[in-house]
Amino acid sequence: MDIKPFLNRIYLSSPTMHKEELVYMKEAYETNWVSTVGKNIDEIEKMMCEKIGCKYAVALSSGTSALHMAIKLSGVKSGDKVFCSDVTFSATVNPILYEGGIPIFIDTEYETWNMDPLALERAFKLYPEVKVVVLANLYGVPAKLDEIVDVCNKYGATIIEDSAESMGATYKGIQTGTFGKYNAISFNGNKIITGSTGGMFLTNDKLSAEKVRKWSTQSRENAKWYQHEELGYNYRMSNIVAGVVRGQIPYLDEHIEKKKKIYMKYKEGFKDIPVSMNPYIENIMEPNFWLSCLIIDKDAMCKQVRSDNEALYIKEKGKSCPTEILEVLEKYNVEGRPIWKPMHMQPMYRMNDFVKRDDISVDVGADIFDRGLCLPSDIKMTEDEQDIIIKLIVDCFK
Repeated sequence: MDIKPFLNRIYLSSPTMHKEELVYMKEAYETNWVSTVGKNIDEIEKMMCEKIGCKYAVALSSGTSALHMAIKLSGVKSGDKVFCSDVTFSATVNPILYEGGIPIFIDTEYETWNMDPLALERAFKLYPEVKVVVLANLYGVPAKLDEIVDVCNKYGATIIEDSAESMGATYKGIQTGTFGKYNAISFNGNKIITGSTGGMFLTNDKLSAEKVRKWSTQSRENAKWYQHEELGYNYRMSNIVAGVVRGQIPYLDEHIEKKKKIYMKYKEGFKDIPVSMNPYIENIMEPNFWLSCLIIDKDAMCKQVRSDNEALYIKEKGKSCPTEILEVLEKYNVEGRPIWKPMHMQPMYRMNDFVKRDDISVDVGADIFDRGLCLPSDIKMTEDEQDIIIKLIVDCFK
């Protein structure tokens, strides 16, 4: 088959829009409620509480701002150590620094690619003073949440659940975004549903929700003039963005179903080559399948070297590597992405402590980063287009 580059780029995960978004945006425009108050904001806060199963939701300008508010509520002060997922986007970690905290990175486990409960338990023994854990659910797959909750309860630590990538995913039938005392979701442009931007703080604690509402509107006091008694932030979501989110929420389950179909098609298409898909524990968790990823078998990896900014590989018959596959996809106008580079390998965090389950175990996060990549998972991608992408990847192993 003579394969030519796609005329229209196949994206990793671009927004899928519906007509309702325009209706609610227009409503905000016509009623002149375009700032940080309005019906759309009120409605999405109510809708997300009903969908996720929490008592309180506060619509904010980003998932990062929701995480920052969670860190601040948790009482993190300058010099305080905080345990954090290692394989994640930097937005999970950076808010710790906003409050002067010091991230300590917890290694990953292979069954879900998320925080390893055994490494977390060891970390508490090494750093018994730590009282906050920031946990991310990678690529829409829930972590081993029961085990992590048990460990944190044992040591009296607060969980902040970063569910930016896992909205709509469930663990034992319970939605992610409810396992922490404080939780965050994202409506960034590439997420399972989007507002183009925006995020949300979720909690069951009324006082915490009220505090976030106040902090996120510059900590204005209840006075006739502008009265401020503590530090505030410009973090509230606009009613226009909320209109986009409001139009997207009813399509969450449909998006998840389509994402799952993409994942399963990849899984079937790769059954005869030495790779496997990003894993999850069946009958316990149901991901939202936000991004489909693969990892290459160790003995099927060709030689690959990465610096901070460049990657090289040597082609070997019957073998491949993420660098080769991503270069091939790009050649055909298809977007892929390396796995999140672990935080303990990032230049700005290399001096931070990193905890594995024991001293002799492999660095799991680094291994997944070395052998894994994110596949195009856009729900507007056709089956024929995905068939071509599968063939391009299969041919890399010839």
